[in-house]
Amino acid sequence: MESGPLRRIVAANYPLPGLRSGRSGPNAPGPDDPLAVVAVGAAGAFRRELLAALLDTVPELLTVPSGSYLVLHHDRTPTRTAYVPGLRQPYGYTADPFGPGPVLTRPPRRVELATPDPLLRHFSLIDAPDTDQLGPAAVRVLLDVVDRAGALLWVTAADQTFTAAELELLTEVAARQVAVFFVLTPVTPDWTPDPGGDPAERHLDPVAITLHAHRVALLSAVPALAGACWLAPDATDLGPLRRALVDWAAQEGLRRASSQPPPGIGGNRRVPVRPGVERDDWAARLDREVRTHVQRIRQDLALELANIHLRVVQEIVFGAGCVGLPYLLDRELHALSLLATTACDRAVDRILDDAFVRVLGRQAEDDVRRRVVTAVQWGFADPPTEHERDRVLLVTSTAGVAALTGPGATDALPAFVGAGRTGLLPPVGLALSGSCYQYWRSPANNDVGQARSWAQRALREIELELQRQVSRRFEAFRVSLTSVLGDAVEHGILLA
Repeated sequence: MESGPLRRIVAANYPLPGLRSGRSGPNAPGPDDPLAVVAVGAAGAFRRELLAALLDTVPELLTVPSGSYLVLHHDRTPTRTAYVPGLRQPYGYTADPFGPGPVLTRPPRRVELATPDPLLRHFSLIDAPDTDQLGPAAVRVLLDVVDRAGALLWVTAADQTFTAAELELLTEVAARQVAVFFVLTPVTPDWTPDPGGDPAERHLDPVAITLHAHRVALLSAVPALAGACWLAPDATDLGPLRRALVDWAAQEGLRRASSQPPPGIGGNRRVPVRPGVERDDWAARLDREVRTHVQRIRQDLALELANIHLRVVQEIVFGAGCVGLPYLLDRELHALSLLATTACDRAVDRILDDAFVRVLGRQAEDDVRRRVVTAVQWGFADPPTEHERDRVLLVTSTAGVAALTGPGATDALPAFVGAGRTGLLPPVGLALSGSCYQYWRSPANNDVGQARSWAQRALREIELELQRQVSRRFEAFRVSLTSVLGDAVEHGILLA
């Protein structure tokens, strides 16, 4: 395959994505979050082979259980670590990379592989599950990973077309304004231009023609991706792809570093309260607003759990059956935990915005907001809310819910870990224990009616526990925020 003409065509027509004007949202990466590129594609697109060639290794080293995310990062000592919900410590091993993997009762949410490849000094690589395995819940998890990473590498074969589900996923990606790279894996060697086609196209490189056809098909459905980078690298020369990804990492790193001012600027400013605020019922208004948000979140979670129940029943009756129940339910709970965490974060932001206007008379600047958030979080350091900071709800084989608490309990839950959580409330952690997988793997537990009843009881227990957790967390938040703002009203200035 000739790469010289193709490079000129790509450089002229499909430029690299430039610096973004900025990104917003609860999952937008901050200056301290690691740069990462998420590799996505359908099965048969040689995605794993492409990643192995990028890192000068073998594809077998990148094999992970189906549905797990593979996170590759730089380290001088090669290691592999499996993060399994229900275990406080990750399962790590540094033996022969071709040796057997860990014997686990359930698949890990993510597997981290550290290699000394120089490319990973610039960014981490994340290999996502195949797109044909992505249902509604798995898509939500993937979009969360893309938000935290910052870039998407879509790998497709020359003879593959975009499915309706993939186009819907790419539409969601385009709305997030992340950098997108499309890579076309090698064309069939015996491909020749259509003799009845345009005579002007017969002398063109078949790779360029195929690349253009894929791009036109995509943009007809997702025009927002017109600025994406398209590449069809030679299997023996991945230099253009490496340079494109490194250039993105350099630009994105500069953008993130300049998106936040240095710490400490304006941190000691005097912030007075609004005149006459001591005569208002701001505390009663805060109490009513917290109750309203809690009620709305509980209703939304109940509705989502009803939808999960429908999808689980469909999987049991028309899908993989009882043996596939724990795999689907764990993905659904992973997505539900992201939904619940995001809903709580947004509700807290709205409550804080309204409280600042009523007490301070204006919206708070970023440094003032950070001071208040830090002071409110100090209120969570005392019992009984301290144990809520690291808490995971695990579904057991008896359809009950057990709590795993303590340091490290939540480390195995995310598919990709950023620099650290910035939300005020603790994240919501949900997963299936290994006993569920063992129970439904047994041929003796293959009764559809029993599986449906088990799933219904498990989801009901999850709903009850989620309602209790949401109520407790927002009550602790209300008490702490009322104390911080009450001190400010009493002294006339913000003391935080």
